Amino acid sequence: MKYRILGKTNLKVSVIGLGTWQYGGEWGKEFSQDEVTAIIRTAHDTGINLIDTAECYGDHISERFIGQAIKGLNLRDQFLIATKFGHKFNAPFDRSEPRSGPDIQKQLDDSLAALQTDYIDLYQYHSMPDKDYESADIRGVLEKAKQAGKIRHIGNSIASANTGTAQIEKSSAYHVESIQLVYNRLSRLPEDHAFPVCERLHLGVLARVPLASGFLSGKYKPGDKFPANDVRHRWQSKDADAKLIEAEKVQKTEVPIGVPMAQWALAWCLKSPAVQCVIPGCKSPMQVHMNALAAHLDIVDPKHPWAVK
Repeated sequence: MKYRILGKTNLKVSVIGLGTWQYGGEWGKEFSQDEVTAIIRTAHDTGINLIDTAECYGDHISERFIGQAIKGLNLRDQFLIATKFGHKFNAPFDRSEPRSGPDIQKQLDDSLAALQTDYIDLYQYHSMPDKDYESADIRGVLEKAKQAGKIRHIGNSIASANTGTAQIEKSSAYHVESIQLVYNRLSRLPEDHAFPVCERLHLGVLARVPLASGFLSGKYKPGDKFPANDVRHRWQSKDADAKLIEAEKVQKTEVPIGVPMAQWALAWCLKSPAVQCVIPGCKSPMQVHMNALAAHLDIVDPKHPWAVK
């Protein structure tokens, strides 16, 4: 595994992380505790040390799976746990947005309890509009929690529809040290907008959806459909086939022969001088193992600006 420093946080993160939305039950599969524990054990064994989750991946369900796994494996000091705040899970594919100061305090307390930990390494705003991101009440809760040692660092997971840089520009004033955003071979907008700002401000960057929700995995073809209990079914639109056609073209013209497309897609994201870590979702220990191998591809530069020497 290769490691990079996550911007101002000075956290040493594995270039491949572990995304965990799927454990909340909205990606076409229900998980058991044993399955999640096996996945996290494999992540540790491959050198992955960053786990990214959220309050609304189920009603803290993903966090509870993770907390129980890490406690059972006695690995809390081996992982960096990143979670988020700002949404409330009501039912599958149904969220509300309680975002007062007391709301955020409750979410933090509930996340700490679910994760069975005294502290969260990276606590992230979760796809908030500007008015909530700029809330002094929320900042007050975060700063108090940071002073108490309940959170180590503050991050901002930016909504996929937010293509501006206003929130990123205010990161220093709001004590935000890392940015999470959508970035992959089919979604390159951050290269022209967000990344230059992140580099200028020395912010850590976590790239989510690095496999384009599976479109860059090589598993799906134009015309394929997702089941109703898979969040991708709700996203299905007339441009899905166009993206799959583009992905097929990328596979034929850019992916080296013999290299699994998913590994190449992860490594491709890591070429950016702004990106420290990608956080693909994983449904099995084998997927974790295969994703971790992406760190060994030649295009993952050991001399990256944030590489751990």
